[in-house]
Amino acid sequence: MPDGSATAHLILPKLATTLSEGYGLSDLRRDVASGLTVSVVALPLSMAIAVASGVGPERGLYAAVIGGLCVSALGGSRVQIGGPAGAFIVLVAATAARYGVEGLLTAVLLSGVMMALLGALRLGSLVRHMPHAVTVSFTCAIAVTIAASQLKDLLGVRLVGAEPASVFPKIAALVAASPSVNATSLALGAGVVAVIAALRAVRPAWPGMLLAVVGASLAANLLRLPVETIGARFGGMPRGLLAPALPGLSVTAVVAMLPSAISFTLLGAIESLLSAKVADSMTGRRHRSNMELIAQGVANIASALFGGICVTGTIARTATNVRAGARSPVSGILHSVFLLLFMLVAAPLAAYVPLAALAGVLLVVCWTMAEKAEFVRLFRTWRTGLVVGTTFGVTLLHDLTAGIAAGCVVAALLALFRHPVPEEGG
Repeated sequence: MPDGSATAHLILPKLATTLSEGYGLSDLRRDVASGLTVSVVALPLSMAIAVASGVGPERGLYAAVIGGLCVSALGGSRVQIGGPAGAFIVLVAATAARYGVEGLLTAVLLSGVMMALLGALRLGSLVRHMPHAVTVSFTCAIAVTIAASQLKDLLGVRLVGAEPASVFPKIAALVAASPSVNATSLALGAGVVAVIAALRAVRPAWPGMLLAVVGASLAANLLRLPVETIGARFGGMPRGLLAPALPGLSVTAVVAMLPSAISFTLLGAIESLLSAKVADSMTGRRHRSNMELIAQGVANIASALFGGICVTGTIARTATNVRAGARSPVSGILHSVFLLLFMLVAAPLAAYVPLAALAGVLLVVCWTMAEKAEFVRLFRTWRTGLVVGTTFGVTLLHDLTAGIAAGCVVAALLALFRHPVPEEGG
């Protein structure tokens, strides 16, 4: 099997390469099976990520359907799965809270344009040179931040005033509201976590997240448990997609949303190429980084037009796709088709899903995405420990963009002092 290294630099979708090499019925069967498997994983995750981001669950499904379709059809990886990702929750939530959904969609569209330009200018390889210590530490910081954001729904507490955006004020507010903890909500969310963990241990091939959410929804509604559901907070979900429409693109709106768009672009580029590298290690092939960035850019533009949130390459869903036997980008395309069929046929059922169940799903995602062992290992030397500590701390205290910038600056300074530039002269 060729590893793709000879064509890794090309601006050419892997779907075109796959079809030109020959694509038969046996390949289609495997792609149908893997696409269905990934859609089962993506369904609860897409809704959970959207809800955690402060928008309706349908916007996560719009991103998975439209964005996922574009990533697979145009991308530089044979098996990459695109869609909403947990890493974006904090950024999306902050943008939506400050500028509303219209402002968020403008930022997503702008980030798509920026990402496509990065790929067209062949800058994809530069993104992959992000220091390892920085990527590990900001991923762990994001996991901590997301976990903190889920405690309100998991505990079912009622806060006095708006929920703080920063981690430490958020935790302080939750502690102050602890007398209002809903024991039923906590038990339901904890049960979802336990079921997912148990199924991963004894039946790893089963769709643990979906089964846990379905079980929690049945229990909550049949037993009439006093917990908040998607329907109670967001109302009913639409059947199908919205008609495409441009978000606000006035000069004022564009200027206001540029900082958010830059953050989305930076994180999206890093996350997508990291996911593609994971896919490479599992398949023995090599992705086309510039083509992947162009596809991610188009996917975000399309997602914004249809009302969806940010799209990126997703490591867990991509790995699931590979393990399920995917042969080509057709698998990712079919995953989007299956999600669309759910929206057309069964969207009203989503209203019965308890928010505590989705919080439980995201807590599992946080535990999985944080490279805990690697985070600890990097502290064994003071140089990498300083980079990790800086990135992790600044990300928690300020935001992701500042954390990445601070970590890269520290890493660069350490490299400079370790290998000083020799002076010229005699």
